[in-house]
Amino acid sequence: MASYHHGDLRRVLLDAAADAIAESGPAALSLRELARRAGVSHAAPAHHFGDKAGLLTAFATQGFDLLADALRQAGDDLLDTGVAYVGFAVRHRAHFDVMFRPELYRPDDPELIAARARSGELLRGGVARHTGREPDTDALAAWSIVHGFATLWLSGALPPRVGDDPEAAARTVIRRLFH
Repeated sequence: MASYHHGDLRRVLLDAAADAIAESGPAALSLRELARRAGVSHAAPAHHFGDKAGLLTAFATQGFDLLADALRQAGDDLLDTGVAYVGFAVRHRAHFDVMFRPELYRPDDPELIAARARSGELLRGGVARHTGREPDTDALAAWSIVHGFATLWLSGALPPRVGDDPEAAARTVIRRLFH
């Protein structure tokens, strides 16, 4: 059994979920397998999350919080914000694979809604500072571009000429559109 403190069990389980999702995708994830990976009783994940949807809700919430952190660290420049979004997707692919699939979790969960709003506000704020206009439509356009680029990168669908550095490639693409 893995060594953990009771206060860390939730984090341990979410870390194990990230590894399992990265290996096999969210559909293959089971609470029993998660418990095995974390070295805890098979009842432990259910005790913390209830069921798979509860686990994936917590996982998506964690992902939106991580995304908000990445966007905040990018600063005020919209180009840097877009590159940070792509960088987040590449570094936290398992989260990215769950966050935008609301059929996997409880999209009405208050913590999830708050975390999603925080990350969305950071993107909208960056767009508003850049354009000086009403940010909603422009933010949707910016999000579509960076999310689409990240998705294409992760799926291996981009042509080889874009290179092997996702953030440098994203910077080139985003610069053409925003600067």
